[in-house]
Amino acid sequence: MLRRALKAENLKLKHSPIWLAFIIIPLISAIMGSFNYYENREILTSQWYSLWTQHTIFYCYLCFPALVGVYCSTICRLEHINNNWKSVLAEPIPLRTIYLAKLLTTMKMVLGTQIFIGILFWISGKVLGFSIPLPKELISWLVLGTVAGGVMVAFQLGISLCIRSFAVPIGIALIGGIAGLAARAAGVGLLFPYSLFAIGMCANSPETQLECPIFVFMGICLGFIGCFGMIGIKRMKKGMA
Repeated sequence: MLRRALKAENLKLKHSPIWLAFIIIPLISAIMGSFNYYENREILTSQWYSLWTQHTIFYCYLCFPALVGVYCSTICRLEHINNNWKSVLAEPIPLRTIYLAKLLTTMKMVLGTQIFIGILFWISGKVLGFSIPLPKELISWLVLGTVAGGVMVAFQLGISLCIRSFAVPIGIALIGGIAGLAARAAGVGLLFPYSLFAIGMCANSPETQLECPIFVFMGICLGFIGCFGMIGIKRMKKGMA
């Protein structure tokens, strides 16, 4: 049953222009970060690590939240058109299966985005003339970022399921990203869903270790995902009305 639901979600994306956002928004983030690094290269002397801080400051707090907002609004858009939720409810598929299919499909896009960001980071470094190898921590940054991105996805998916507007959830995501920056600056980033992505990506201090033990970080992320998932499923009927 989950396989059928996943196949249906993939078919929706196949005919969607979402891939333009998938390419353009990370590209803009990489260009902005690289330009900022180039303009300040006299004080940013750690090459890859310094470049990472410039890439992630735009990506983690603006571009990625916006992308997640677009992904989640897109994955729910068809059901909101012409009251298609009634057709969905008529199918013998549990609500939790519908939610899980949407969550997994969106996470697939997040994973693809993370891989693309890693490739753009490597290309940017080469264009800037870096001769040393990529930092060995890059894979862990991207993996932990993907897990933390799941928290944002679970939260935004609940919003997009209940709000018929395509743009409003994206606006909420952007506000959340900016609030995530403020929460992290205030020292409460581990307690705020929109801050976890930047923490997992080691956005501010890539040369140091994760802000907390990795098992604690993973537990917080999975706890948030589970909590938002249960809330999202319970609110689906209300959003479908």
